[in-house]
Amino acid sequence: MPSVTRRTALRSAAALPVAIAAPPALAQVAAPTPAPAIVPPPDRPVDRPLFGATSWTMPNGLRVVLAESRRVPVVSHYLFYAAGAGEDPAGRSGTAHFLEHMMFKGSRNVAPGAMSLVVAREGGQDNAFTSRDVTAYHQTVEASRLPLVMRMEADRFAFPLLPEATVDPERAVVLEERGQRTGSNPRARFWEGFEAAMWGPQHWRGRPIIGWEEEIRAITLGDLRSFFDTRYAPSNAVLVVTGDAREAQVKALAEELYGAVPARAATLRDRAAPGPVGQPRFIQHDPAVREANFMRAAQAPSLTWGETQHAWPLEVLAHLLGSGPGSRLHHALVEGGLATSASASYDSETMGVGTFSLSATCRAGVTPEQLEAKVDATIAALLQDGPSEAECARSIRQLTAGALLSLDGIGAAPRMLGGVLAIGLPLETVEFWPRYLRAVTRQQITEAARAVLGSPVGTTGWLLPGAPA
Repeated sequence: MPSVTRRTALRSAAALPVAIAAPPALAQVAAPTPAPAIVPPPDRPVDRPLFGATSWTMPNGLRVVLAESRRVPVVSHYLFYAAGAGEDPAGRSGTAHFLEHMMFKGSRNVAPGAMSLVVAREGGQDNAFTSRDVTAYHQTVEASRLPLVMRMEADRFAFPLLPEATVDPERAVVLEERGQRTGSNPRARFWEGFEAAMWGPQHWRGRPIIGWEEEIRAITLGDLRSFFDTRYAPSNAVLVVTGDAREAQVKALAEELYGAVPARAATLRDRAAPGPVGQPRFIQHDPAVREANFMRAAQAPSLTWGETQHAWPLEVLAHLLGSGPGSRLHHALVEGGLATSASASYDSETMGVGTFSLSATCRAGVTPEQLEAKVDATIAALLQDGPSEAECARSIRQLTAGALLSLDGIGAAPRMLGGVLAIGLPLETVEFWPRYLRAVTRQQITEAARAVLGSPVGTTGWLLPGAPA
């Protein structure tokens, strides 16, 4: 279940046309906790905000965000809860995701399944997703139907039924989903084992978002209700409306419908700090794969944890290293004839410790040792000399050009805004992210690379063809 970050939001926006046509991609997102304030970089011109969003907080604690766009008569309505798989209780991994399923079992004034049926009859889309940082429920409809979806979602927020008779049937659905997403996919099985090896199988980062199978089987209705009661509070939620809606209308509807949700205390995030690496190497054989797959990941700061000054430079570093043609790993491994693909990944907008990862797939006839030696040499050269000014400029230019994509559809804005606010970062993180990236210097990228990739705090893994030993 992929995370809904700025990068996935932009990809989703590109896939979601301005008219409602195809179901939105399932994804995963973030949650409210105080985080270091992001100060706009000095001596830069004041950029125009990407979305020009406005925000206010209701008396019950609910944060509301509106980003108006009158390009098409469509609105998106998202309700984010600052509670994802990272908040699953010990021994009950998968609780946040299981509750997401159960929230579709009806509420006081909406029969089970009726909400999705009503939205579909109106020509809209509705769905939900769970990430490590958030759980979110969303609808996209014709603009005049906004009151309808707000009324139903507010009812689900205030009075979910969570009927006991549906728990075991829905558990079977969740287990089937796990089997389809992970059990039948060798790369997903490898990634699940890799994360558990790196962080530990009971660390919040080492547990799968969907949960370990034996723990999904152990989740009770009491666990689900407890998670709802302690996490699904107005003060722990963010409501995002984007599209063809007016501020006065949204304020009136929010006060009428969401204002009726009673304020209550919420359990704030309390995530364990990362410990020492569990396993420096993780090797897995699988007869279903034909080529060797390399993975290396290191603990990394984010915008909410650790040496936060490295977060934006790490975004540029990941692009510079592994963004396809023109990047260092592509040149060294793919153009060098050792790999069929190579990439780097990092997400600054996450709650708590982050991950910086490198991956590659061996070309036929190339041994894992040859590829890993080339990766090591490529990283060593970068750490010694740093990137060139041209590399930095290229990556920043290409990354910031993606801002235009976020304005070209209706899919990116709510996910970008809600995901960031739900982890306690300010609105400016989204509105001005191109500015923050443009302020990154070559020296900052070099320092971030040495802080993360020069550290032994990480795990190297291989998924290899063949039967397990």
